[in-house]
Amino acid sequence: MTQQKRSSSGHKLGQLIGDWFEEDIAAPLLEKVAFELNLYLDHRFKKRSCRGNKIIWQDLDENDVDYDFVLELGGSDDKKGIPVAFFETFWRRGARHSKDKARDDSGKLMPMRDTYPTARVLGIISAGDFTRPAQELVHSRHIDLFYIPKEQICNAWESAGITMDYDDRATESTKNEITENAILLLDSSRQQIFNNLCSSVGSAVFESYINRIIAGVSALPMQYNITSVWIGDKLSFQNYNDVINYIDDVDVNGEFNGSVILFRYEVIFSDGTIFERVDLTADEALELHNTVGIVAKHFS
Repeated sequence: MTQQKRSSSGHKLGQLIGDWFEEDIAAPLLEKVAFELNLYLDHRFKKRSCRGNKIIWQDLDENDVDYDFVLELGGSDDKKGIPVAFFETFWRRGARHSKDKARDDSGKLMPMRDTYPTARVLGIISAGDFTRPAQELVHSRHIDLFYIPKEQICNAWESAGITMDYDDRATESTKNEITENAILLLDSSRQQIFNNLCSSVGSAVFESYINRIIAGVSALPMQYNITSVWIGDKLSFQNYNDVINYIDDVDVNGEFNGSVILFRYEVIFSDGTIFERVDLTADEALELHNTVGIVAKHFS
């Protein structure tokens, strides 16, 4: 029972810090991006009539996945827009299982790159203890990472008069006291904590991140590549030579009875990234291309 209480207090404090980081640090950063690019930022701290409590988007396999932040073109409180960026955020008090966290969050984000050609940025906004191998894993999957070390977060809270960390050997009584005190003082200290962190990290770091996301989201299409493929009905032959005769008789243009045409659609963007989708019908290819065009027109 004592161990359960210890875990409960630690979890409660971690959740409090994580919510603060998501609402007071990550949200304002992304709101600036949204303002600069005239986009809509969706997150759980605002209500939308077009969704429930979670920010759910479907991947290519029609799996429902919830995200912390999504930047949308043409979105509003009443309707979903076209997604242009997806983000996950987290706070980690300890370095344990950092690589698992990196794998999980980047794994959630990666399917959106293949699902939406307009999703030019996939990002993680993090703070706390996050090991170098974990960070390298995120980068290897081409996920943008913004990271604030644990020491700077702790100092920002401590300078505002709130203790938010404890020794691993701390008693449950000590942990509970720290947690309850943080809950009591946080709301009145939010601005001071934010100012302390800005002073510690430096405004240039935040501005650099905002500009990096703006550049990624607003990357323009530079080239479109279309490949058409004719797919015919399956034919069965009992005789070896009949196969040879059939292949020889197929029209040189590839058009033969019972065939349908499918498309491979590829877009090369100005930041060097490439979107590709195969086996599309004409309607599906045009729908993707139209979406890319809407976003490109907005940013150009």
